[in-house]
Amino acid sequence: MIHPRPGDWDPLGVHLIEGGANVAVWAQGADAVELCVFSGGTEQRIALPDQTYGVFSGHIPDLSAGTEYGFRVHGPWDPLRGARWNPAKLLADPYARAISGRLTLHEAIFGHADGNDLEISNLDSAPYVPRSVVVDGHFDWEGDQPLGTAWSDTIIYETHVKGATARHHDIPEHLRGTYAGLSHPAFVNHLTHLGVSAVELMPVHHFVDEVHLMHDGLTNYWGYNTLGYFAPHAAYSSRGERGGQVTEFKQMVKDLHRAGLEVILDVVYNHTCEAGQTGPTLAFRGLNNTGYYRTLNGGRDYDDVTGCGNTLNAGAPHILHMITDSLRYWVEEMHVDGFRFDLASALTRDNAGVDLQGRFIAAIQADPVLRRVKLIAEPWDLGPGGYQVGGFPAPWTEWNGRYRDNLRDYWRGATAIGELGWRLTGSADIFDQEGRRPFASVNFVTAHDGFTLRDLVTYSHKHNEANLEGNRDGTDDNRSENYGVEGETADPQINDLRRRQIRNMLTTLILSTGVPMLLGGDEFGRTQRGSNNAYCQDNQTSWYNWTYADWQCDLYDFTRDLLHIRREHAAFRQHRFFEGEPIAGSVTKDLTWFGGDGRELSADAWNSADSRTLGMFLYGRTRDINPDGSEVRDDSFLLILHSGAEDTHFVLPRDPYATSYTSVLDTREAHHAPQLITAGTAIPVMGRSAVLLRAHHTA
Repeated sequence: MIHPRPGDWDPLGVHLIEGGANVAVWAQGADAVELCVFSGGTEQRIALPDQTYGVFSGHIPDLSAGTEYGFRVHGPWDPLRGARWNPAKLLADPYARAISGRLTLHEAIFGHADGNDLEISNLDSAPYVPRSVVVDGHFDWEGDQPLGTAWSDTIIYETHVKGATARHHDIPEHLRGTYAGLSHPAFVNHLTHLGVSAVELMPVHHFVDEVHLMHDGLTNYWGYNTLGYFAPHAAYSSRGERGGQVTEFKQMVKDLHRAGLEVILDVVYNHTCEAGQTGPTLAFRGLNNTGYYRTLNGGRDYDDVTGCGNTLNAGAPHILHMITDSLRYWVEEMHVDGFRFDLASALTRDNAGVDLQGRFIAAIQADPVLRRVKLIAEPWDLGPGGYQVGGFPAPWTEWNGRYRDNLRDYWRGATAIGELGWRLTGSADIFDQEGRRPFASVNFVTAHDGFTLRDLVTYSHKHNEANLEGNRDGTDDNRSENYGVEGETADPQINDLRRRQIRNMLTTLILSTGVPMLLGGDEFGRTQRGSNNAYCQDNQTSWYNWTYADWQCDLYDFTRDLLHIRREHAAFRQHRFFEGEPIAGSVTKDLTWFGGDGRELSADAWNSADSRTLGMFLYGRTRDINPDGSEVRDDSFLLILHSGAEDTHFVLPRDPYATSYTSVLDTREAHHAPQLITAGTAIPVMGRSAVLLRAHHTA
């Protein structure tokens, strides 16, 4: 029999101390909380003796690392007023450092009776739900420190812990799809040779499967269904789930840092895995339903602006405390370098709507740890006023959805040059305010949510039949084109065009001002067979295929060479927005736009619905300053983009811009032999292609 003693109400969670552990959990409004300890197939329930500020706590002797535990919470059952306490339900610790076991589909996992969410269920959920695990967090970091890669030098690679290596033939089978697999030299060398600077990992906070997926025999692959905000997802561990996942995650971060790669986590603080009022009771709902969630109608219903059944009440003090505690834990204890916030607008909501100067933003800005890491917003949610691209304050950066849409439209010929100039140069029309810089824009063409780059040029319509939702799920706004055949084909002309379009979009993305983000696998033409919503496809649809065709090897080399150009040339990594005015002491502007006739582009040409050809001249004398106060100087470059289907010619601008040019790349081919060309020459430009030239100036 375990006899608890009074404990401390802060910090929350279970923390090992001399002689046992301190246990503290916030359950304001509850009558009592029991700690449930599991050992040898038995459960021992221990009433926590203290309650301070809504936190139940106790010092539990002889509680050791690896012990499985949970909570049972007693209180009123009154769903019409939002009260859903039910001691028959075993609850995970929101602050658990590790979680073990899977969620099993059974009527006992619901706090309410089958078919009636107002009637309490007395079925014991313990055999069917995950359990929290006591963790000893000691780890030898061997001097590991944050890499601190500047935003202007950052190139993000969005990937999935399991999918990246599940089929990698050079990684031992038992490590494939794990944290250890992600930091295995076979995968790390792929990234470093490619030239990216950071991996952005799709959710690694411990998550569970949605009820409807379990009904259909599917599983949650992406991970946007969080149960534990402090716990690494156990299924990605090769070292077991009794704390081994924590050590393995730390080793992964240490290994990636040694390779010069930052680690950014995709985090989901906008909603939890408990869905709406008919969802399972696994943690938050059973601790304090109206405290954790934004509710409507006196607590009866949930304010769902996420599309997932609920919205965390991120502006409430205790929930905001949990979120910032979680973020600091991942920075200070797990050594991650930044975060991408899923549906970030939802985190900023109060009763009046989105508030980008409100509690959540202010808490991050005021935190000396968090304000120094990389902060990336997905600047929208599904609620009123949720689309907030350009609205987040410095030092936040944002996924630029307008960049994605404009680039897709331009290259499929659906729009003229129009807005393209803004997108190529950091989207100043969106972000040039309140001291923000071009790197406020995270530029991307594809991401996990939608088609891969290969599928973007292979399918005109989504193909999500395998999700068993009648192909109704996933967006219909794909801005994609199949170029003659829906799906894969052996037609060489169609394939040549598709692969050229892939090179076109990669070239535009990587050479645009801002922070480029690559979807993992796009560098070698990964396909999801037309699925634009593979969230539940934990199979070969989503897992990277590491067996390449020759054209895929060529595409990898092409992408690597592009990234090398970006890294080596400051002209593509501007710290300041362009002004379109001459640099001091020169007659040449920092940025000049040209038409195909070699003359500066006129206002009429910008606004013409027929304009498909654009030349962007970047002057090598930038407005950036080196740490020693000297000017940042680079070569000058001319980037020519032509989205028209027919071949054309482009006259290379003469003096004072250049007297000659060297062609650096031409997307008509995967490998390009450089050529020296005299200024004023009308060079041939293939339909739907891009050309990059380095400018030379001789007296």
